[in-house]
Amino acid sequence: MTPSETTQQDIDAAASAAFTAEHGADLPPIAIVIAAYNEEDGIGDVVKSLPTQIDGHDCTTIVVVDGATDDTAAVARKAGAMVCDVPVNRGQGAALRLGYRIARAGGADYIVTTDADGQYDPADIPRVLAPVLRGEADFATGSRVLGRQETYDRVRRAGVHVFAWLISRLTGQSVTDTSFGLRAMRAKVTGAVELRQPQYQSSELLIGVIARGYRVAEVPATMRLRTAGSTKKGGNLVYGYRYSRVVLGTWWRERRRPEPLPEPVSERDLPAKTK
Repeated sequence: MTPSETTQQDIDAAASAAFTAEHGADLPPIAIVIAAYNEEDGIGDVVKSLPTQIDGHDCTTIVVVDGATDDTAAVARKAGAMVCDVPVNRGQGAALRLGYRIARAGGADYIVTTDADGQYDPADIPRVLAPVLRGEADFATGSRVLGRQETYDRVRRAGVHVFAWLISRLTGQSVTDTSFGLRAMRAKVTGAVELRQPQYQSSELLIGVIARGYRVAEVPATMRLRTAGSTKKGGNLVYGYRYSRVVLGTWWRERRRPEPLPEPVSERDLPAKTK
């Protein structure tokens, strides 16, 4: 294990322990996970808009604050979220991995992800989660192509179609939107898929889920204009280059993977003597 990997694990372990000390170790069946960096202007309204129950299952919102230098953590707490405040900015991918870990450790059965900037309609959450709750899919993602998008950026619109075509060809699974941030999945899936990317992790997760044979569903959803703050993903050229590197790198890694990783067992499922 490299020093860098050791440091990352130490950061995750400390942040997870602090979260448990503040909020306890038992979470409801559905955890809505948000990665947030300097989103104080929008995170409060986003948290307040999220459901507290879906199809009879209780929900909680976990906001992983990724080394923010503003009042994102305080605003999210005031709005009612469980906050994991990480002192180091590592990227959305690292923050979401930590959120997945916290949700699994707390016994959540399902994880939903959405963004801190208000681009995803909370009314879409029950629809995206529905095929997972019904047992028809292990992983479901919203799709702006099947639904609606409000962006006027023609390059971004074209990019959505290009990457959907590329990943569909590489994986053999037809998808229409590879980077939609509103997703739902069985919690155990997030521990069975190898996730390394600090940023642009949406395609890594999708490709990993497909490569391991999980059932994937797409649901029409809406992509709205950002309500506050600014994007942290860079301009179109930078975003396209980095995203394509993640796509190709993940696909190549999964092709060379000799055997699927075992699906992790929840802490709650372990015999008492092994805990």
